[in-house]
Amino acid sequence: MRPILMKGHERPLTYLKYNKDGDLLFSCAKDHTPTLWFADNGERLGTYRGHNGAVWCCDVSRDSMRLITGSADQTAKLWNVQTGAQLYTFNFDSPARSVDFSVGDKLVVITTDPFMELTSAIHVKRIAGDHTEQTSDSVLTLKGPQGRINRAVWGPLNRTIISAGEDAVIRIWDSETGKLLKEADKEIGHKKTITSLSKSADGSHFLTGSLDKSAKLWDSRTLTLIKTYVTERPVNAVTMSPLLDHVVLGGGQDASAVTTTDHRAGKFEAKFFDKILQEEIGGVKGHFGPINALAFNPDGKSFSSGGEDGYVRIHHFDPDYFNIKI
Repeated sequence: MRPILMKGHERPLTYLKYNKDGDLLFSCAKDHTPTLWFADNGERLGTYRGHNGAVWCCDVSRDSMRLITGSADQTAKLWNVQTGAQLYTFNFDSPARSVDFSVGDKLVVITTDPFMELTSAIHVKRIAGDHTEQTSDSVLTLKGPQGRINRAVWGPLNRTIISAGEDAVIRIWDSETGKLLKEADKEIGHKKTITSLSKSADGSHFLTGSLDKSAKLWDSRTLTLIKTYVTERPVNAVTMSPLLDHVVLGGGQDASAVTTTDHRAGKFEAKFFDKILQEEIGGVKGHFGPINALAFNPDGKSFSSGGEDGYVRIHHFDPDYFNIKI
């Protein structure tokens, strides 16, 4: 596996996202400037300038024309992917943590953090076909649970919203009425903050990673726990292969402890697990610090990782990888 090392961020990475075709990779970091890369060779294509806080998350429309980013500067911004122009800014009273386009790109779900007297919240906004007609009106606002909501994504057919975060409980909400439909069973669920959530290619199941040193696979409709993957360090990022039954977990100990640890002892590799058997099958080293972001290319032939060290690494698999019989 040959990694491509990309240095374009001054601060730790927070999120990575491929477009639907898998030819573009978007990276977010604490340095305020989302960056676009060519996914095949790691060439930097451009940056999106306008945020003045850490950028926590991004999503790209199905036609790769529009990007949305959520930032600690209390805004979510819509961008023209090709020109880098800002199309619209959604203003909030607290940091925007998570963004996710619905299937069809007509709606977007944005979560905001607890801040001052405000609780966490989930906002559903309509995305106008013509950006000059865009408004900031919310179709739905859900006042969230205690603590931060780290991820909120659309469930199957946009009928539900799945949220998870600091209180370690996964919730499914009705996306039209805002009613709480299901909560994960605390007995089988995560015990500490859920840091990350990644959907399968068909949206039928999703993977969560937590500071309790585990990742869990769930059914998107019933919230049934399917599998659990146990590792020896906090999990900051999760993703799964669209081709093979492989799950990838990334993490490491808290950033505050990194300076006191030899990087070889920090366990900063991306760990591969067999999705069905739940066994660890390999790892990819490279980052000098915890891994904060992981994403699989939709073609399944490469994946990328982003670390506390400010680097993005793209790993292309050798052809032998696809012949592995685990």
